[in-house]
Amino acid sequence: MGASARLLRAVIMGAPGSGKGTVSSRITKHFALKHLSSGDLLRDNMLRGTGFPRTLPQAEALDGAYQIDTVINLNVPFEVIKQRLTARWIHPASGRVYNIEFNPPKAVGIDDLTGEPLIQRDDDKPETVVKRLKAYEVQTQPVLEYYRKKGVLETFSGTETNKIWPHVYAFLQTKVPQINQKASVTP
Repeated sequence: MGASARLLRAVIMGAPGSGKGTVSSRITKHFALKHLSSGDLLRDNMLRGTGFPRTLPQAEALDGAYQIDTVINLNVPFEVIKQRLTARWIHPASGRVYNIEFNPPKAVGIDDLTGEPLIQRDDDKPETVVKRLKAYEVQTQPVLEYYRKKGVLETFSGTETNKIWPHVYAFLQTKVPQINQKASVTP
């Protein structure tokens, strides 16, 4: 078996909208990490992108149960995240979703098919997003500090997941075996 049987216990941290879900799915695709996080609770949290542990007591409890090898912290500027999260607009009757950056409506604020006005969910409104980001920062600062002191924190900074990913990938290559060598850095 050797090294390939070794389990890497990694935690991915980052504010809502920082790209945790995308990075998690790429990690499981590129590396032999079926158990990226140990325990079903953690795996469920990871798959839902809810970012466990969020508080210092949770981090300490997690450490008591498992030896965490590495913490990947996605550091994306709040302004970028705010733009990302507030770009979503919805046509309530049909459920059609528009993104101002990636999939904009033909006319601003208007549904393409019906001509009816689009709305923004409360979760996506700038004031809500700012509140969520501030709450995240306050809550997780001690968690990041805790992992930094333990020497397991690796922070990856950037404004785009596609630019952060190659660095996360290169870092993990030093820690774990890959599944598909061919698919190296492509998202």
